[in-house]
Amino acid sequence: MAAPAACTRFSDNYDLKEELGKGAFSVVRRCVQKSSGQEFAAKIINTKKLSARDFQKLEREARICRKLQHPNIVRLHDSIQEENFHYLVFDLVTGGELFEDIVAREFYSEADASHCIQQILESVHHCHSNGVVHRDLKPENLLLASKAKGAAVKLADFGLAIEVQGEQQAWFGFAGTPGYLSPEVLKKEPYGKPVDIWACGVILYILLVGYPPFWDEDQHRLYAQIKAGAYDYPSPEWDTVTPEAKNLINQMLTVIPSKRITASEALKHPWICQRERVASVVHRQETVDCLKKFNARRKLKGAILTTMLATRNFSSKYEPQGRSIITKKGDGSQVKESTDSSTTLEDDDIKEDKVKGGVDRSSTVIAKEPEGFVGGGTTPPPSPASFPPTKPQPGFSSPPASKSALSLGTVLLQGAQARKQEVIKMTEQLIEAINTGDFEAYTKICDPHLTAFEPEALGNLVEGMDFHKFYFDNNVIVKNCKAVNTTILNPNVHLLGEDAACIAYVRLTQYMDKQGVAHSLQCEETRVWHKRDNKWQNVHFHRSTNSPSYTFAPSAHK
Repeated sequence: MAAPAACTRFSDNYDLKEELGKGAFSVVRRCVQKSSGQEFAAKIINTKKLSARDFQKLEREARICRKLQHPNIVRLHDSIQEENFHYLVFDLVTGGELFEDIVAREFYSEADASHCIQQILESVHHCHSNGVVHRDLKPENLLLASKAKGAAVKLADFGLAIEVQGEQQAWFGFAGTPGYLSPEVLKKEPYGKPVDIWACGVILYILLVGYPPFWDEDQHRLYAQIKAGAYDYPSPEWDTVTPEAKNLINQMLTVIPSKRITASEALKHPWICQRERVASVVHRQETVDCLKKFNARRKLKGAILTTMLATRNFSSKYEPQGRSIITKKGDGSQVKESTDSSTTLEDDDIKEDKVKGGVDRSSTVIAKEPEGFVGGGTTPPPSPASFPPTKPQPGFSSPPASKSALSLGTVLLQGAQARKQEVIKMTEQLIEAINTGDFEAYTKICDPHLTAFEPEALGNLVEGMDFHKFYFDNNVIVKNCKAVNTTILNPNVHLLGEDAACIAYVRLTQYMDKQGVAHSLQCEETRVWHKRDNKWQNVHFHRSTNSPSYTFAPSAHK
């Protein structure tokens, strides 16, 4: 193991302030440098939980970040290793995600997209010039330096980055995020710098129309599309895009890596370097509208992926204190989570430990605006996608496109505690509706296209309310119990901006049967909430239990 990056202690140089985000093995906090008063974001990794291999990956990330000094790359200012913790001190960027900023603008044109991708390409060119391949370029890793108009785009999160020699092509392992993976990675062929250019092509496509070039609800079909380079420019949204923009995308999304345009060449493309003459300056309202939906889906996907982690390690961590919901009748039984395929993956982590995960993939840079959630841990390889993709003008009938909950995230600000309490309160109301058998109240709180995983579904993802109505109609506990007490233990709420959240908790239900015998049931639950028209709705849930009798079924309670 390498020697510590610094012989001084973190507390000698920095004062820690409020928490900005949290991952499975790390926490990100604002910090102030004592000597200068300057603010930074400190990613604090608990190294006691890391394997030797994970520690090597952490050191690789720090080493790579140290040698990248560019105005379009989030800068690592300090790396301090202590006995049980490793501190990475990064720029504290305050502008949030680029894609979130775009939808908040009053005007957005093809020329603006050109300027955005130019800055991204500048950062990629700097990486490639220094022998670094990012391997995880995607919207979540594109931040803005500040909220000021024209603020610089900053590339962040080098947790999957690798070092290469020159134009070296080799098999460095399966890594990246499904929708942005290149054909050569999916084919498990040697790869190198061109994988970043492919991802830039996907990003540019989204910047122009608000949805991705490759999509399918089944991940195997998605991968087949990518490997074949099967994308198109459908009408009417692409009719107003200039031929030069499409030409640059075509050169980036070239299946054969050796024929793909390089970052240096892309920066010399007329649509980039002569944008004033070539790129259209017409406002693209339809792109902004689609991008809003694309962003919302990414946020919800982050919540759903978060529920997987929360549920996976939950039963051993809950605290004895809880919140109690007492009703005369009821059962505590249904709840929720989902799996999907758009999280960041790395094959080394998958091989070693699917549950513990590898180096924390939470954000290395945190914005001060509430743009999302900082996840953590590494997830196992994906199963075929369960949810619809993001094509033009997708609705919210089911959760969503791609956000790696294990990668970038941003900050919990003022009002965060209030929103967390709102989510807890709504969860309590929903459980009370179940306890009292009030299906009407339940439907008002849930999205009509609610998706769910629970034991009664026998491992299947169910959608809609019919499945749940059956159990409301046949809830023996509601009909036969004298009293029910439901306690929520250790509710953990993760906010995803202003209008999405995930809550994970242990639910303890106590009830008295007609014979006066007391029963206790326990399950682990996760719920994903989305705020529409200033009203929280449950859009997805997961319930797990090791109690075989924990069900609404009449036979279980005879």
